[in-house]
Amino acid sequence: MRRFVRVSKYRHVFGQTVKNDQCYDDIRVSKVTWDSHFCAVNPKFVAIIVEASGGGAFLVIPLHRTGRIDSSHPTVCGHKGPVLDIAWCPHNDNIIASSSDDCSIKIWEIPENGLHSHLEEPLLELDYHSKKVGIISWHPVASNILLSAGCDNLIVIWNLDTQEAQIELDMHPDLIYNVCWNFNGSLICTACKDKTVRVIDPRENKIIADNMEEPLATLELDVASGVLLPFYDPDSNIIYLYGKGDTMIRYYEYTNEEPYVHYISTFSSSSTQRGMGFMPKRGLNVSKCEIARFYFFFQEDLYPDTAGPEPALEAAEWFEGKNANPIFISLKPEHVPTKNQEGKGLKKTILANKVAKKTEKSSSANRSDASISEIKFQEILKEIQSLTDLVSSQEKRISQLEEKIAEITK
Repeated sequence: MRRFVRVSKYRHVFGQTVKNDQCYDDIRVSKVTWDSHFCAVNPKFVAIIVEASGGGAFLVIPLHRTGRIDSSHPTVCGHKGPVLDIAWCPHNDNIIASSSDDCSIKIWEIPENGLHSHLEEPLLELDYHSKKVGIISWHPVASNILLSAGCDNLIVIWNLDTQEAQIELDMHPDLIYNVCWNFNGSLICTACKDKTVRVIDPRENKIIADNMEEPLATLELDVASGVLLPFYDPDSNIIYLYGKGDTMIRYYEYTNEEPYVHYISTFSSSSTQRGMGFMPKRGLNVSKCEIARFYFFFQEDLYPDTAGPEPALEAAEWFEGKNANPIFISLKPEHVPTKNQEGKGLKKTILANKVAKKTEKSSSANRSDASISEIKFQEILKEIQSLTDLVSSQEKRISQLEEKIAEITK
């Protein structure tokens, strides 16, 4: 009997470790026992939750600054308790959110060239949860909407335009392990300690589905007891699985036909992993084709259009009930947005205005410094002029005295 191999563009995909000079070394990763990724990355920066005394902190490093990270490197350090989760805004690569053991959520603006001193003052501080907040997630389509989930078993959806907790979901009897948005942000999916996965319509405040009786597919991976953390790429339908303390990353392809989940390959490293960040597709170097075995393929076959940084909805529109798919961008090199183009569609909101006000404050301070410098410069000029006049008068006096001495000695 003739056997047919399942056709897949990603059947021969493989992982490759970068060289040592492209790594970030000597980072004291947080030892907090929480099932977080501890790492978040976007096309500009990588953020890593680190050990800190007297509160919580995380590093923010520009992607190109690889090598040894000094222990005195500036951190974002405004939390009173350990930082549990961090998430970059998908619509602005300089905005990051953090949640903490101190029950608070903070929104930060990172300078364009990274941190040059410790950042302690957030753009926004959000307080609502009564227990530590371990999960935060930005809305994938609408601007300035953030979801948070805490150990008080509550899910809160924030409108950052008004800085209000717009929606509260109290429908979980136990600890919430994870929360994620669907593709266009109309629904959320949660995993709870009560062994139930729920699909929820947050604006209607109701559960759409929670049937766990018949799984589509069941795979036995190994006998390890560690928690597996997934990443899903909706563009390629690839699921990446990694476990803390493990040395492997497994990847599977999802299809709409049985058996639904197909094993592709496993990447193994020599050291154990404590966390992982997933680079947005718009941050890939497609001109060098990071899936090296497919370099000779037509690139659109491997890199379909992906969600771009421009929001498709305003926060108010989403809360009013509107839905929209993400605004897609091409990953062809000539179409990848430049730094000036990214975030072009962002509207002026309270969050954006706070960034602007901070910039104006900085500009005002610079103008003030310039005025002070001008005054000092004028004072120095006056002093130089007075000294010049004094020297000139002294020279005249000396000339007169020399003439008198000459007359006396004749």
